[in-house]
Amino acid sequence: MVKKILSVLLAGTMALSLVACGSSTGSEGGVDQNGAANNGSDYDQITYAFVTFNTVPDDTSAVEEVINKITREKIGVEVHLMPLSIADYSQQVSLAVQNGEVDIFHTLGDLGSSIASDMCYDLTDIIDADAPEIKALFEEEWLKTTMFDGRLYAIPTLKPFALQPMLIYRKDLAQELGLDMQSVKSPEDLTKIFAQVKEAHPEMTPFAPVSQGDSGLTRWISEIDWLGDSFSSPTGVLQGDDMTVTSYYDLADFEKYASLVREWYLNDYIMKDAATTTSAAAELMSSGSYFAYSASYSYPLADAAAALSAPSGYEVEAIALGDAYLDTSSINAVAQVIASTSENPDAALKFLNLTYTDPEVINAMLYGIEGEDYVKNADGTVSYPEGQDAATVPYTAQLSCGVLGNFFIQWPLEGSGSEESLKWEDEQNHKAKNSPAMGFTFDPSSVQTQYTAVSNVIQQYVPGIVCGSVDTEPAFAEFRQALKDAGYDDILAAKKEQLDAWVAAQ
Repeated sequence: MVKKILSVLLAGTMALSLVACGSSTGSEGGVDQNGAANNGSDYDQITYAFVTFNTVPDDTSAVEEVINKITREKIGVEVHLMPLSIADYSQQVSLAVQNGEVDIFHTLGDLGSSIASDMCYDLTDIIDADAPEIKALFEEEWLKTTMFDGRLYAIPTLKPFALQPMLIYRKDLAQELGLDMQSVKSPEDLTKIFAQVKEAHPEMTPFAPVSQGDSGLTRWISEIDWLGDSFSSPTGVLQGDDMTVTSYYDLADFEKYASLVREWYLNDYIMKDAATTTSAAAELMSSGSYFAYSASYSYPLADAAAALSAPSGYEVEAIALGDAYLDTSSINAVAQVIASTSENPDAALKFLNLTYTDPEVINAMLYGIEGEDYVKNADGTVSYPEGQDAATVPYTAQLSCGVLGNFFIQWPLEGSGSEESLKWEDEQNHKAKNSPAMGFTFDPSSVQTQYTAVSNVIQQYVPGIVCGSVDTEPAFAEFRQALKDAGYDDILAAKKEQLDAWVAAQ
């Protein structure tokens, strides 16, 4: 099976048109909401917003028609696809939900906030009728991670859940320079590697950010339970077996790695405008000006490298920078949601069900049109048409494999995946070390005002700190005071109170 990549990482803005929900007329018969033949031409219209780590396509209508030929007949629904860049995703989805312009979206580490802000339709009373196959796919404990007060608000993406921090690097340069990459066991070991790259190729920058304002630093800190926050904007967390809610930005490891990246910045080892660039890692790597970047993936090292080579423009390899760790967010961070403002929640859930059960539907969303955007190989893998790649085909969302629906029915990209890999991934899901607070879901509703203010502070200070572009010591002092002024302590206290109550109830 394909091993495609998630690394969830945010910022920026870009305008895309949004299509409102409603009803339109099609040319073929189908079934109505109750599953009966309608013998007419009306289909429920839904819009599905999802993040793409590839280039946002100019036009999705041809791909939509491939999907709708299936969905008209099966569920009487037509879909409009709304792929959004990682830089735009959170802001655009929030606006679209407010305006009733999207029916399905997915979270990126912010399910608790989505529930608290009333963005999520309560699926409890419709899932048995509209998506029984989805329910059957999940272990009961996994589905509980998307519940609050006994109500179901989202469906986790079914994928390998245990994220392992990795370094993705160009194989050709490592071989050319004789770099001992297997000696790298931690981020500190990279300083020597980057120095060798810079000396041999002064025109290059050894290290690229994975996305705007994200150097990869947050992935290097081991055994973190985010307690419901996005890893791009954490507040109070747990580390290891300690059940004490702690400020993420007071962790010794956070300061240590921020100082390390600052050293890289001063030595021109990391992209100078990493804090503000709108380009993601794959695009930067394909320019030929960078050697490596760091992100977290749920797949074997070889599979991650195989899936990332094509979009990176060079053959890449991967090494581990730590161990996988499971907390509640590992399972519910990327979860599919029916928007609370959807006019057609039943139709939306029926379509969502197909993304977990129908390979033709989910793979068209990811790969586009056969022969134009991809070719299907005899061994069941897919590849790009001759002479083309991820950057030149009219449509691909290949890097969103593992973000949407059921990963295990998604076609593997040529050269990636195997039965052994699937076994490894399943073992990781069940054997990775678990947080002692697994299953705890934080309700941020009592501190929403503080979250807004704190989030603004984090967005102002953290990109520069984690990308090395500010002097660490004075920046930390100013940042911590700004957090305090924004009500940060209230968030920590609320998390502690709820966690203590959850522990007492176990």
